Amino acid sequence: MHIALVGLPGSGKSTIGRQLARLCGVELVDVDAQIEAHLGCSIKNYFASHGEEAFRDVESQVLARLLGRVQPCVLATGGGAVLRPENRQALRACSTVFYLQAQPEAIAQRLRGDTVRPLMQGVDALQRLRDLLKVRGPLYEQVAHYSIDTQRQSTAQVARKIRMQMEMSGGMHLAPASESKPEPEPESEPESEPDF
Repeated sequence: MHIALVGLPGSGKSTIGRQLARLCGVELVDVDAQIEAHLGCSIKNYFASHGEEAFRDVESQVLARLLGRVQPCVLATGGGAVLRPENRQALRACSTVFYLQAQPEAIAQRLRGDTVRPLMQGVDALQRLRDLLKVRGPLYEQVAHYSIDTQRQSTAQVARKIRMQMEMSGGMHLAPASESKPEPEPESEPESEPDF
């Protein structure tokens, strides 16, 4: 079974996902990167020319395809992947979903200077994150099998907790812990991948 990471933009899904995939001995699949490969252009450009609704259509198609893969993987979803009921249903049915909880204030600090995420452009990032949390927070909670507060833990600690939960639940065949090591933690690595 797949592991899917959900949460607000900038909550650490891609960064933690890299560590977790290495720990579990599986591939990390960044859903936004797969969407860009499918589109042949950046999400930011597609969003600007086609709008959010068209983007969400493509996101749903790509997510369904990825969840249908046989080989288990870690999926780092976009922040808005939970907006559509069909996505929540597919995520919950085809993966073990972890909600990476982080306060908007902490995320806003991380996202200072971000130029990739279209929903964060030209707005007060903190207020935008608060607004997104009001709408998406209940959806993250609804879809998640488990929630993890990421604020007072390193990415390696969060990745180890997720792996431990997967081992306890028997949800994924994992590489033995001695064969999988997390990457060394960078001093302060802001997430640079798109996250919508």
